Amino acid sequence: MPQNVYLLAVILLPFAGSLLAALLPANARNAEAWLAALVALGCLALLVLLYPGAETVPIRYQLEWLPQFGLNFTLRLDGFAWAFACLITAIGALVVLYARYYMSPSDPVPRFFSFLLGFMGAMLGIVLSGNLIQLVFFWELTSLFSFLLIGYWHHNAAAREGARVALTITGTGGLCLFAGVVVLGHIVGSYDLDAVLSAGTEVRGHALYVPTLILILLGALTKSAQFPFHFWLPRAMTAPTPVSAYLHSATMVKAGVFLLVRLWPVLGGTNEWLWIVGTTGLATFIVGAYLAVFQRDLKGLLAYSTISHLGLITLLIGLDRPLALVAAIFHIFNHATFKASLFMAAGIIDHETGTRDLRRLSGLWKFMPKTGALAIVAASAMAGVPLLNGFLSKEMFFAETIETHDGSMLDDALPYIVTLASMFTVAYSLRFIREVFFGPPPVDLPRTPHEPPRWMRFPVELLVLTCLVVGIVPSLTIGPFLQLAVHAVLGAATPYYSLAVWHGFNWPLLMSVIALVGGVLLYLMLREPLQQGLTSSLFAGRFKTQRVFDLVLVTVSWRWARAIERVFGTRRLQPQLLLLVCVALIAATVPVLTRGLSLAPVALGGIDPALAVVWSVGIACALGGTAVAKFHRLAALILIGGSGLTTCLTFVWFSAPDLALTQIGVEIVTTVLLLLGLRWLPKQLETGEITANRSVLKLVQRIRDLAVAAAAGIGVALLAYAVMTRAAPDSIAQFFMRHAYADGGGTNVVNVILVDFRGFDTLGEITVLAVVALTVFALLRRFRPAADSIDIPEQQRLQDEHDDADADRRKGDTIADYLAVPAMIMQLLFPFIFIAAMYLLLRGHDQPGGGFVAGIAMAAALILQYMAGGARWIEARLRIHPLRWIAIGLLLALFTGAAALPLARPFLTSAFAYAEIPWIGKVPLASAALFDLGVFSLVVGATALMLLALAHQSIRGHRRPSGGRAATPEVSRWN
Repeated sequence: MPQNVYLLAVILLPFAGSLLAALLPANARNAEAWLAALVALGCLALLVLLYPGAETVPIRYQLEWLPQFGLNFTLRLDGFAWAFACLITAIGALVVLYARYYMSPSDPVPRFFSFLLGFMGAMLGIVLSGNLIQLVFFWELTSLFSFLLIGYWHHNAAAREGARVALTITGTGGLCLFAGVVVLGHIVGSYDLDAVLSAGTEVRGHALYVPTLILILLGALTKSAQFPFHFWLPRAMTAPTPVSAYLHSATMVKAGVFLLVRLWPVLGGTNEWLWIVGTTGLATFIVGAYLAVFQRDLKGLLAYSTISHLGLITLLIGLDRPLALVAAIFHIFNHATFKASLFMAAGIIDHETGTRDLRRLSGLWKFMPKTGALAIVAASAMAGVPLLNGFLSKEMFFAETIETHDGSMLDDALPYIVTLASMFTVAYSLRFIREVFFGPPPVDLPRTPHEPPRWMRFPVELLVLTCLVVGIVPSLTIGPFLQLAVHAVLGAATPYYSLAVWHGFNWPLLMSVIALVGGVLLYLMLREPLQQGLTSSLFAGRFKTQRVFDLVLVTVSWRWARAIERVFGTRRLQPQLLLLVCVALIAATVPVLTRGLSLAPVALGGIDPALAVVWSVGIACALGGTAVAKFHRLAALILIGGSGLTTCLTFVWFSAPDLALTQIGVEIVTTVLLLLGLRWLPKQLETGEITANRSVLKLVQRIRDLAVAAAAGIGVALLAYAVMTRAAPDSIAQFFMRHAYADGGGTNVVNVILVDFRGFDTLGEITVLAVVALTVFALLRRFRPAADSIDIPEQQRLQDEHDDADADRRKGDTIADYLAVPAMIMQLLFPFIFIAAMYLLLRGHDQPGGGFVAGIAMAAALILQYMAGGARWIEARLRIHPLRWIAIGLLLALFTGAAALPLARPFLTSAFAYAEIPWIGKVPLASAALFDLGVFSLVVGATALMLLALAHQSIRGHRRPSGGRAATPEVSRWN
């Protein structure tokens, strides 16, 4: 199999696993963990198979999407992307194993592993993207999945707040990144990563370089929690510990520094890069190290340490030297190993003791010696102790700070500043070791501490072993992979560097010794004050970026939004529709005024009298419905239905059977749904005296509405007339007529357009339909109409509430006698309508029909069953689960389109052939039929969901208790 197919599989596997994990039962924790682990290990195995190819030239996989706009689905694997992808999948597999024992059986584990695998796929998408627009898409996808993972325990207010802050910061940065990428693509003339990487000189010399740099840096720095955007990362500690371990080590926060390294050949090499990136990294390194020392929460300490180390990496990238870039890449991998192991150790401590409060933890070495030994080694690697991997990259970092970069005062002071900040690194690492594992035995812990299960500790053991092996023999372990990653970024500019453990007595070694000794002394000085409750208020109290964020958020999302809402907003539907129609009128009028509108002469003599009569009836129904809508909604609905029937007959008259079938189906279904919703509309007739001024105002409003409606209707009619009468000898219609069968395999041109030529539009439309159905369900689920808002007579409502049981029974018996025969007939009609729907579905590619009209016909059958037996009949007897139908429809349509990708064809490329079936002959088979089946399933599910939501609401509000609140029906499972 070609290597580029392996590359495609690496991207698709996590998302396929995410969908499958979501469908597994809640009590199958082992199956879900096995699935997630196999997906992660499978991706890692595929990457291992791709290793020989990544050594030479980048491996590419490309599918054309919109090549004329430079938008193609492109995967690109070089040495740097390969090393990063291996890091993501390897640590992901260890996190999955750890999560199997960490997560409680009572947690919704399928949701957890589904989100985790989706997050892994999004990170792999960032790393392997060969197109900048595609990279931004996966970038925002990581923000979305991280939001879901951080807020996994959504019953916790802190988790919801942390997820919201993380999404706001990283999502806003992603928008800035998108803008920067668009400008960068404009400068280069392409969004292809290879073209961008080879245009560094052109980009740096362009007038838009600085705006492009700032926008892209905003995206990268917010993602990697750089100062002053660092505050979202500690708030994310409300996530489960496996999420924190994965997010802080190999994913999410590493995406920002990955992008900085990836685009260094393009954007680096300037004073702007040096000062913006370098000073931001230095500030983050110092602030994170300082604040970490004073944290009382174990995960909070590790969170600020992550911020500090990310600042260290960013500072190295900002120093703008090839050797500094080597040290940055090296520290990215080292930090991933010891930080993942530390978070897992912290999770074990929390899991086995019931607390993460450093003031309550002490003396755990006696109870958890194995976990303690592992955590001590990992913390020592974080502090930069010799013979551990953190020491090697930290020493390379010190070496680069000594070098001269721009000769400024800050550059001269840089070695002293970073040495002082490194003392804080040693201090918080020592605090982690000393206060958790040594000292007096713990008192009043929620749980008695003990060692975790063997396999829960295994990921920590493997990661700590990596820290040791890399620290002792780096050239034999990490050396080849580091060289592969560095060469992919720097190419011919790759400098000579040594991974030897001993380089003699030099300045970097002296700085390391000073940092270690100074850090120990600093901890001893702060030990007593920390135990007495000393906090970081000396610095953080004077300047908290969290406060700035909250102030901006309140100003924008509350004050400004409320001011705009007061001017333009309203809870009434009519003003909203008025504004919408007026905007549409203006948008249509501007091009007509600038370019003109050519209309052919109107030939009134060619109108058939029968059609004129039909139109006259339709016009009368439309005007009548408008006239009586204020007084009798049911009559208005019937008249509007007559107008819709006129439209249907017009389609039949002009030989458009597909449109006619769809129109009549939509008319039936929407009429019934509107009837179900009529009772919840507010009363129409207002009580009280109507003044003369108010009467005049009402008249003016009606004249205004009539004028706007007339303008919109006349405008649409003129546009339709102009389009249908224009002289176009070779119009787009002729193109579809010629290519429908040759390229789409169907003779029904309308259906071929929907499922083939414009299949992507149809996929978007059915997605919108699914969202609308879910929105209706979500709104009605919480809808509780007030007693005085129901449009039924008061006497009837009181009678429904206070009739005695005998009268109710007699009334029920009488209604049952009247409805028994019609209900039986409606139930018997179901199989016949079902057969008709299947007929419309199967013939749709060649004859009038298709998935949409078949779905509407099936929905009409469900409506009849509802009328016969109620909503519970549909759920219990027919076993219609709308959410499953919607999900199956979307997935079927999506996978039908994705089936073309392994064949190196664009998404949603269809194929058709003839199959020879005995006794039947040749039968046409088109892949678009599967797409049409997905449309059918989604339409049925969406319509059934809205029907059941309205039906249950009607049941809830039909009989109301004396307190005025709606009676709660028994809850059924609709999914």
